[in-house]
Amino acid sequence: MAPLLALCLVLAQDPEASRLADLLAPDAAVEMLAGDMKFTEGPVWMPKEHRLIFSDIPSEKLMEWSAEGGLKVFRESPNPNGNLLDGEGRLLTCRHGARDIVRTETDGKLTVLCDSFGGKRLNSPNDVAVHLDGTLWFTDPPWGLPKQLEGREQPGNWVYRLDPRTKKVTVLIKDLCMPNGIAFSPDGRRLYVADTGGHSSHPDAELHDLPPTVTAYAVDKEGTLNPKPVWKTKTLCDGMCVDVKGHLYTTSRIGVTVLHPDGKIIGTIETPESPANCCFGGEEFKTLFITARTSLYAVQLANRGAHMR
Repeated sequence: MAPLLALCLVLAQDPEASRLADLLAPDAAVEMLAGDMKFTEGPVWMPKEHRLIFSDIPSEKLMEWSAEGGLKVFRESPNPNGNLLDGEGRLLTCRHGARDIVRTETDGKLTVLCDSFGGKRLNSPNDVAVHLDGTLWFTDPPWGLPKQLEGREQPGNWVYRLDPRTKKVTVLIKDLCMPNGIAFSPDGRRLYVADTGGHSSHPDAELHDLPPTVTAYAVDKEGTLNPKPVWKTKTLCDGMCVDVKGHLYTTSRIGVTVLHPDGKIIGTIETPESPANCCFGGEEFKTLFITARTSLYAVQLANRGAHMR
């Protein structure tokens, strides 16, 4: 039995927003499921197989975990990062090392969906969200490039949309510093994008002072993005996921920070290690799986996750 860790909550200053406990299952505790990895990312629940797939980036592996089988290697992969299921339940993987997004077909073969834009290689696709219309929206920072510069061909760190049926790739957002996590609201009418900000290691010195943010954008019924933000919240976020009521679960330095659909910070579920990403899964789709540096954790929540496949 993996250890249960005391659940620490950091609440927002606004008393009306301090309802983080209402989003947790009764007697919820953070549980360590597996450890001794290098840098975990990109968890996705496979409902038909009752297992979790996630990335161990430096080890160049996709890992799997299940309650019955524990931790195993799923397959080798060139520095995989974000993972998600498409509308048909097929695994999508952003691969830093190959600078592409691939789909795992039902026979196990890989199909490269996108590796370039405008005749130039992508930086290193980081995370992907699937819109209700089947299009893939993804972030492309240079994290996977040596020194975040070597081999860079794209002129910026952008957010793209890929139509897997037509192969058409469109730039959606150009004015973010380091676009990272990405997700949709349950109805597909909001796009949420994390920008990890400038910080001292950013390859563009003039952007060092830009703060980390999470930004919400409006998406119309035709799937067109309005580039003017609906709201922007200053908070550090790597990866994120959304519950059926529209709350955002975003990974920060000390844990999973939960945002109200209007962008207000509700509070943070502290974790023993700094988390990189999270997703919903489990039998009732109420388990929040958290990839945090060297380990995999889980905590039970009150609401189901959105977009279950």
